[in-house]
Parts: sequence; structure tokens; C-alpha cells
Amino acid sequence: MTKQKIIILFTVFIDVLGFGIVIPILPFYLSEFGADSFTVTLLFSVFSLCSFISSPFLGALSDRIGRRPVLLLSIFSTSVGWLVFASASSIPLLFVGRIIDGLAAGNFTTAQSYLVDISTNDKERTTNLGIIGATFGIGFMVGPLLGGILSTVSHAFPFYTVGIMALLNGIIASFLLPETNKNKSQVPLRFNPITPLQNAYREKSLRNVYAVWLLFAISIVISQSVFGLFAQKAFLFNAFQTGIFFTIAGVIVAINQIFLLKRLWLKHFSEFEIQKIMLIVLSIGLLGMSAQRVEVFYLALIFLGTGQALLRVVITSRAVSSGNSKAKGEILGITSALMSAAMIVGPIIGGALFEIATSLPFIVGSVLLLIAFFIS
Repeated sequence: MTKQKIIILFTVFIDVLGFGIVIPILPFYLSEFGADSFTVTLLFSVFSLCSFISSPFLGALSDRIGRRPVLLLSIFSTSVGWLVFASASSIPLLFVGRIIDGLAAGNFTTAQSYLVDISTNDKERTTNLGIIGATFGIGFMVGPLLGGILSTVSHAFPFYTVGIMALLNGIIASFLLPETNKNKSQVPLRFNPITPLQNAYREKSLRNVYAVWLLFAISIVISQSVFGLFAQKAFLFNAFQTGIFFTIAGVIVAINQIFLLKRLWLKHFSEFEIQKIMLIVLSIGLLGMSAQRVEVFYLALIFLGTGQALLRVVITSRAVSSGNSKAKGEILGITSALMSAAMIVGPIIGGALFEIATSLPFIVGSVLLLIAFFIS
């Protein structure tokens, strides 16, 4: 593996590690400021909103001026965001820290574009996107565990740690990361996040792919946002057991994206065939969750981990291959923005459905995936 690829993967790892650390620790950290539960969820939504605004613009900017400057700006901004968050003395400063990090969230999009640039063929592109997806899964798996350990020092210490790691990553990248975008776009930049989404849907070759991605994203966020509450109510899980569940899911994702994607799935199926199969697999997995039987619950975990792992990769790869070769960064920025949009509205929808019936979020998620199957 090249040093450039290692730096890119470490960038993604730091991003996801921070997000994984936030999830279990944030309520305890905010309790020191006297914040209520609404403030906790609002911080998540603010981050996602800022990411939704910035991702398409930063993706398009990297198409125009290059991957390297945008990536470095995003990495250093992420570091600043975490350090502000860790050293905050008031709730408004906490929001400032999350806003900075959210606006810098384009480094994931640009990192994807970087790996697409250095891919020599379609299979290598899909494999590279699979590796970056696996890094995402590992970071999300390690984050909660690392956060719990570091929080024994203080609730702010994990955030200082991630901020310093991002700073070191930026310094290393500034010396070792070359530019890869040799085919820069001349399309004028727009900061309006809605405009590139509208333009994308006007392009027939991408409209269907984006629709499938959005339905996939909403179904996942709806189910994940209520999973902790569901596990507690249906199976009397505690926080540790819920964490173990996420760890197992992360292992399944990593196995599929690192080992099985190239050796099994891409060897026997096309990207489109994998997409169709995994939409059904993931739909069945969500229905299994709704059954509220512990043996079915763990069997469904295999379906969920496999479906998520492969769908994230193949839908993203199909979007890149179907669009303008000079707009790869913008295309990946749009997929990131759509995921961010789902992360803004998904928890609200999931919470409302959970209040009606504990299994309803998973059933609705399953139905959305079936719709995606039929329109793809």
C-alpha cells in the first residue's frame, strides 16, 4: 500500500474515530454544562447540516483547484473544530466546534475523490472505495471503545486526543501528499448546496443512482437512530451489550469490504447485480430486527452488516462511473450531502415511528429499501 493511500485512510479513520467517540461520551460531557437531551441531539443535527452544506461545494472545489489544498484545509479545520469543542467553556462554544468540524466534513468526500484519481480501472476503484469504507467501519468500531478508555482521564480528553491526531495527520499530509487531480474542471463554483443537487437530478445518468442512495441512507439512519432504545426495550440490553453489537457489526462490515468484496462479490457479480442483491439482503435484515426475537436478531445482524458494507461501496462507485469524469469530486460530494440530509431528518422520523411502535422504524426502513430495489 502506498504512503499516499495510507495517509488518506488515516484521514478517514480520524474523522470516523471522532464521530465514534462522540456518540457514547457526548451526553456525559454535556452534562457538565447543564445541557438537556435536546441539546445533545441538536449538536448531532448541526454537524450533519453543516456537512450537508459544505460537502458538495468542497467536492466541486477539489475538482477545480485540486484535491491536495482542499484536503489539507479540511484536515486542519477538523483539528481546530475538535480542539475548540474540547476546550469549550460554554454551550455556544460547543456548537462552534461542531460547526467548524461539520463544515470541514468535505475531507471524507475529497479523500474518496483522491482514491478514485489514483485508481487505474473500475475494479481497483471499487476496491479502493471498499477499503475506505472498511476504514470507516473500523474507526466507528474503535471510537466508542477508545472514547470510554480516554474519558477516565476527563470527558474532554478524548476530544483533545482526536484534535491532536488530526493536527499531526495534517502536518504529515502537507509533506507527503501529492496532487492527483490532473484533469481540473473549469465549471464556475457555487456555494448553494441545493444547486448541485438540482443539477445532478437533471442528469438522467445519475438521477436513479442518487434516488437509490437517498432511500438507502434514510432507511439506515432511521433504524440506527433508535437502535439503542429498541435494544433496551425489546431485549433489555445495557450500554455494554449495545456496544458489543456495534463491534460485531463493524467486524462484519470490515470482513466484507477488505476481504470478500474483491475475492468473492466482484469476482462473481457486477456492481449493479451486487446492488440489487444487497438491497434485498438489507431489507430482510431490517425485518429480522423488527421480529423482536433474540436469535433472529443476531442472524439479522449478518444481513445488516453485509448489506450496508457492500451497498455503500457499489452505489458510490456506480455514481462515479455514471457521471462526468471531470466532476468526480462534486458527485461524491453530492452523495455525502444526501447522507448528511438523511442524518438530519432520519433521527426525527425514527423517533416519531418508535413512539408509535418499537418495530415500526425497522419495518419502514425495510419498505424504503424495497422501493429502492424496484426503481434501481
